Amino acid sequence: MLEISNLHVSSESSPRPASGGAGKEILKGVFLKIKPGEIHALMGPNGSGKSSLSLALMGHPHYQITSGKITLDGKNITHLTPDKRAKSGLFLAMQYPIAVPGVSVANFLRTSVKNLKGEVKTTEFVKDLKSEMGQLKIDESFASRAINDGFSGGEKKKMEVLQLSILQPKYTVLDETDSGLDVDALKLVAQGIKKAQGTKLGILLITHYQRILKYIKPNFVHILVSGKIVKSGGHTLAEKIEDEGYLGI
Repeated sequence: MLEISNLHVSSESSPRPASGGAGKEILKGVFLKIKPGEIHALMGPNGSGKSSLSLALMGHPHYQITSGKITLDGKNITHLTPDKRAKSGLFLAMQYPIAVPGVSVANFLRTSVKNLKGEVKTTEFVKDLKSEMGQLKIDESFASRAINDGFSGGEKKKMEVLQLSILQPKYTVLDETDSGLDVDALKLVAQGIKKAQGTKLGILLITHYQRILKYIKPNFVHILVSGKIVKSGGHTLAEKIEDEGYLGI
């Protein structure tokens, strides 16, 4: 399983105290266990630390883990670099995917697969890439375009799901993958996520809204407030938040 134990995280980009040391503490003791095949939805008000958790899990250098531990299938990955976390089986679909001018989608994905899993035959890779792009209704011309360069918000989110489908990690964090999507794109993205999940992929789905949870029903819903998970429950908890907001939590 992917296990987060009493995780405390400070942001190095936050103002530092006069005495020096780490910046403002954002996560203040997060506990979470995600087993293979489980879907966990993480919700919470703006500024609660949801995206900070996703970046800290992936090893972003601006997010310092001051205490606690992250283990993936029994392996301590708390202080590993992002590439080593990826090789261990962790994937992050970013809230704001960045553009990488000069690097084509196809070359990026083939290089990533090679680094994660070893050499892959070109014919097999191209076949898989075309198949996954077709399922997401991504035009094949995008394979030769630079990653996210000039892409719309919806195209960027589809590209994150394409990467997830091709790389096939053990666990994935989806940080507001539903944001900026129209109804049709949301359905396609949700279908892509469910296909990638199969029965083995563990998912942490960060979202503000109930709408994606209508297509991807979570096993568990967690509410993060002020850096701590304050409540957990089933799918009905997300429905309650949609109706009543976070004030009653």
